Amino acid sequence: MSLKWLSLLLLLQLTCYFSSGRCGKVLVWPMEYSHWINMKIILEELVTRGHEVTVLKSSAAILVDPNKSPTIKFESFPASVSQEDYENFFQQLLTEWIQGAKHSFWTKITTAQNIFSGLSDVSLKICKDAVLNKKLMTKLQESRFDVILADPILPCAELVAEILNIPLVYSLRFSPGYSIEKFSGKLPFPPSYVPVLVSEFNDHMTFMERVKNMIYILYFDFWFQVYGKKWNQFYSKALGMPTTIFETMGKADMWLIRNYWDFKFPHPLLPNFEFIGGFHCKPAKPLPKEMEEFVQSSGENGIVVFSLGSIVINLTEERTNTIASALTQIPQKVDKNNLIVDNDLMSMLISIKGLFTEIFCKKYKVL
Repeated sequence: MSLKWLSLLLLLQLTCYFSSGRCGKVLVWPMEYSHWINMKIILEELVTRGHEVTVLKSSAAILVDPNKSPTIKFESFPASVSQEDYENFFQQLLTEWIQGAKHSFWTKITTAQNIFSGLSDVSLKICKDAVLNKKLMTKLQESRFDVILADPILPCAELVAEILNIPLVYSLRFSPGYSIEKFSGKLPFPPSYVPVLVSEFNDHMTFMERVKNMIYILYFDFWFQVYGKKWNQFYSKALGMPTTIFETMGKADMWLIRNYWDFKFPHPLLPNFEFIGGFHCKPAKPLPKEMEEFVQSSGENGIVVFSLGSIVINLTEERTNTIASALTQIPQKVDKNNLIVDNDLMSMLISIKGLFTEIFCKKYKVL
């Protein structure tokens, strides 16, 4: 090869190194809804820094849309679950969870158990569709990725990482009972002052609350051991050696926790856990003229924005009225007729003075 071509290749390589430290190839095992929305922000930033990002997308994917992320590469594979069934499944789980919120703690965690058991079964099917797809796995091996990024709520990335023999990085908000963080990440959560999520306890528990908290923790620990049996069998078969899902997850090199340390109950940390709360925040942009006028006309009390997340498509009239009634207890003046549910962005805005019309809301996608 001539000196001219060698110089050109060296220049290209140096450009890559100086622009982003080293341009790497990132493989991604995504989850749906808000999990994907949060992860996509990380992926887009990686792309701007010169890295090549490839997302594994099943045919059942709901929000993971290549048309909405032109700078990111996608590797699609067929799934044994249809997109319609997958979406209906999530909506059914949401309905069960909302209805279960009215009941006792034990009813709520039993509902959560049913939800995650069902989600586990569907996720296992999609995982098998990917890992047992020889053509797909061969292509991934030949692509020589540097790292895989995933949300551990839907397992499989750790198995792919083992097969490809590449580092694994998790992006996680939390898991039920902190079971994934405990069993896989070896992160301690002392039950005497770290209450289980949805228990409604705080870090200043009475003796009886600590007893209850311990019982809840044992319940979640036992449930997750049962939850992992099917995954253990599949992982052992795929890797050709006895293993467990928690052991495989435990090989993750880094855990990115999508929260602030300030918002967590105090507990010991490990060096490979990093809090990245606020990573999705961006500089504020000017409001559209109509919305700016609405905000300025609301008086000194301002407005209240209440969001339910990307998975909520609609609410029952009863639930809507309950939320509106609760918000009338705050200093701001709120009328239940000012509660609008936008089916496009699945969130709500409670106005103080005046009312956004549905046409305005859908036009600017601000609710």
